[in-house]
Amino acid sequence: MKSNELGGLTPSPEMNDQLSSDKPTVRVKALSERDRRRLLMHFLALDDSDRLLRFGMVLPDDLVTRYVQTLDFSRDTVFGVYDDNLALVGVGHLAFAPREANPVLSDATLKARIAEFGVSVSASARGRGVGSKLFERAAIHCRNEDVDTLYMHCLSSNQTMIHIAKKAGMEIHREYGEADAYLKLTPANPGSMLAEAVEEQFASFDYTLKANTKAAMKWWRRLPGMKGK
Repeated sequence: MKSNELGGLTPSPEMNDQLSSDKPTVRVKALSERDRRRLLMHFLALDDSDRLLRFGMVLPDDLVTRYVQTLDFSRDTVFGVYDDNLALVGVGHLAFAPREANPVLSDATLKARIAEFGVSVSASARGRGVGSKLFERAAIHCRNEDVDTLYMHCLSSNQTMIHIAKKAGMEIHREYGEADAYLKLTPANPGSMLAEAVEEQFASFDYTLKANTKAAMKWWRRLPGMKGK
């Protein structure tokens, strides 16, 4: 759910599309330390072009591993979208920093912190609105954390990120083949707090359901006569 303020209780166009189509609902779940291995598997599965779009350069496996190992879940917030096999097919990293750390935004906010958002979506999950849903969750979380400026930096050739930024109404600046975009967010309210709590509850239930289904299928295949089926 979202409104023009990214976080009210009005159903978003994406939600209406999901209600009127056969597309599966995209659930965005907050990740924690226990998800670090799945995060690594997600990023290592990205090909060179996807790594370029996500990190601004083609990171080799060792640097991707270092990036995942140094994620600080107590400082930043990481969101994920799981498929039916509990593999992460979409990851959004919301990194918080003092506003002075980013000269581009130092005059854009009076708040103590700003947030930078980075997203990656597996090839198997493209075209389902995963990136947009991750962005919506990041925006509403920023509001509820008293952050009013959400920032994205990407290559100008990253049309997916540019599309997400434009759809969200972000102000985009292009220079030297790169793009900076930022979105001013409205303050938190009871609706934004409730919307995030409900989304996390649904996402946790969805994860539990997928985990139980996977465990049940694994048990079923171990039954006599079920091998190979």
